[in-house]
Amino acid sequence: MELTDVWFVAIAVLFLGYFVLEGFDFGVGILLPVLGRSDAERRVMINTIGPVWDGNEVWLITAGGAMFAAFPEWYASLFSGFYLPLLLILVALIVRGVAFEYRGTRDSAAWRARWDAAIFFGSLIPAVLWGVALANIVRGVPLGPGHHFTGTVLDLLNPYALLGGAVTLTLFLAHGAVFLALKTVGEIRERARTVAARAGTAALVVTAGFLIWTQVRHGHAVTWVLAAIAVAALVAALSANRVGREGWAFTFSAVTIGLTVVALFTALYPDVLPSTVDPAHSLTTVNAAATPKTLGIMTWVAVIFLPLVLAYQAWTYWVFRRRIGVQHIPG
Repeated sequence: MELTDVWFVAIAVLFLGYFVLEGFDFGVGILLPVLGRSDAERRVMINTIGPVWDGNEVWLITAGGAMFAAFPEWYASLFSGFYLPLLLILVALIVRGVAFEYRGTRDSAAWRARWDAAIFFGSLIPAVLWGVALANIVRGVPLGPGHHFTGTVLDLLNPYALLGGAVTLTLFLAHGAVFLALKTVGEIRERARTVAARAGTAALVVTAGFLIWTQVRHGHAVTWVLAAIAVAALVAALSANRVGREGWAFTFSAVTIGLTVVALFTALYPDVLPSTVDPAHSLTTVNAAATPKTLGIMTWVAVIFLPLVLAYQAWTYWVFRRRIGVQHIPG
C-alpha cells in the first residue's frame, strides 16, 4: 500500500472517530430544550458531555491538519468551494464551546436560556452541514482546470446532499439520545429512550434511502456489504434500546455511523474530490498528494503520538463512566 492510500485511510478513520464521538454530543446539544424540562435536568444533560466534548473535537482538528499536510490540493479545493458551509460550521462550534463555558457564570434564568439556545443551534448547524458536505464530496462538485471550484453555494444544495444532511441529523439525534439513556438515571433516561426510538426510526428510513442512492450512483460490491451492515446495526440499536440495553444500543448506533462513513469513503476512492464537469479534473489520492518525504514524516509522527491520544481519550471516558441524575446536581 502506498503512503497516499495510508493517509486516505487515516483521514477516513479520523472523520469516522469525529462523527461517532462528536455525533452524540451534537445530539445531546440538540435535545437540550427537548429533554431538559428544568434547569437541573439541562445541567445533567450538559454534564454528561462536559468532560469529553472538547476532546471529541480533537478528531476534527487532526483530520483537517492531516488533509492539509497529506493532500494539500484536496484541502485547497475543498475549503475554497465549501467556504460558506465550513465557515458556518466553524462559527457554530465556537459559539457552542463558549456557551458551555459561560452558561453557569451568572445566576440568571434569561442568561442561561440564551446560552442554551446557543448550544442548540451550535449543535444543530454542524449536525446538518457535515452531512451536506460529506455527501457533496462523494457526489462531486464543479471542478475546472487546475482543480478550481467553478460552482456556487447553490450547487452544494442538491437533493443528494440535503438527504445526507438529514442522515447525519437523525443519526446524531438517535446517537445522542441513546448516550443520554446510557449516562443518566430517572426521568431523563426514560424520555431519552423514547426519543431514541423515534429518532432512530427516522434515521433508519433516511439512512437506508441515502445508502441505496449512494450505491446506485457510486457503489460496488464492498460498499453494498458495508451499507447493509450499517442498516442492520441501526435495527439492532433500536431493538437494544427497546429492551433497555443502552450499552448495546450505543455500540450499535456507533457502528452504524462508523460504517456509513467507511462506505462513503470506500465509494469515493481513489478520488478525493470528483469533478462533475470533467473526470479529468477530478482530484485523486495521487494528484492531490503531498511529496513522499512529507507523507513519510507524517507517518512517523502519527505512529508515535496517535497511541498517546487514544490512551488519553480512553482514560477520560473511563474516569467519567458513571451515570448521573438530578440528585447529583448541587443547588
